[in-house]
Amino acid sequence: MIGKKFFGAILIAGLLLSGCSSEKNSAPVKISQEVFATIDDDAGKKIILDKKPSRIVVTSAGFLEPLHAVGCEVVGRPDSKNKMPDWAKNLPSVGQVYQIDTERLIACAPDLVIVNKGMNEKLLPVLEENKIPALVIEMKTYDDVKRGLKIFATLSGDSVAAEKIISDMDSEIKSVVDKVPKKNLRVAILHSTAQGLTVQLGGSIAGSIAKMFDWENVADGMTPLEKNPDAAPYSMETLAEQNPEIIFVTSMGDADEIKSSMLKAVESNDAWQAIGAVKNNKLYFLPQDLFLLSPGLNYPAAVKKMAELIYPENF
Repeated sequence: MIGKKFFGAILIAGLLLSGCSSEKNSAPVKISQEVFATIDDDAGKKIILDKKPSRIVVTSAGFLEPLHAVGCEVVGRPDSKNKMPDWAKNLPSVGQVYQIDTERLIACAPDLVIVNKGMNEKLLPVLEENKIPALVIEMKTYDDVKRGLKIFATLSGDSVAAEKIISDMDSEIKSVVDKVPKKNLRVAILHSTAQGLTVQLGGSIAGSIAKMFDWENVADGMTPLEKNPDAAPYSMETLAEQNPEIIFVTSMGDADEIKSSMLKAVESNDAWQAIGAVKNNKLYFLPQDLFLLSPGLNYPAAVKKMAELIYPENF
């Protein structure tokens, strides 16, 4: 009796195994998750986005126009004393550029936050905790802006728009550079704030534009500040030794007050008066809307502004 049951069980098992093996040649089930975009951001991280972002929040007003130009949807932005695009004025504010309000940011329900490198990385742990994707982007130099545009085009899917904008900006900048005499000017770029002066290096906005004209930045080779790789400590003694032909001044704060205060200091200090740029009245103050934060799509205007201060007759 036991033997019959045993062999019966073996027979049934064999039939079942035979049934499973008959499906051996069928295609395996594939479980996959589509990825919308994979982006290497400026913090060296690979960011994977599962879907096209439709609720972007930015921590720098400088990102607004480039994003809008390639068709990205922005739902939150910081306050800014510089020119704000009309379309962005009524968007919810997430606080000051240097002090983003995380509660207001999260209340915008973003599916992507674009963080300004060197200024807002402290937000990253909070965003990660709330499972909000973040891209760290730097848009100081012109090359930064072009790379940023291409990344934003990846977000919107409109690479054609980005290439057209870049081509137009390249043409405008070349037109300006071609009007400037090929002369190796020695320039210094100072940055003035309420805390004092620093010297701008090649990675700054003004420093990168000076390179376009092949001008010599007298600060090249100086040791940068620990917390600001685009600036070096200011020294009156060093500046006097460098003796630049041209001095440009960028600023943060009340531009008129800074200019007035600096001009008084220059006029009352013999060390300043001995510098060639000062003796020849070649001290120029650059506008904050183009040289404090990234000029973005207005980079050609920033290039032109620097050139026409020295060669107004050419423009």
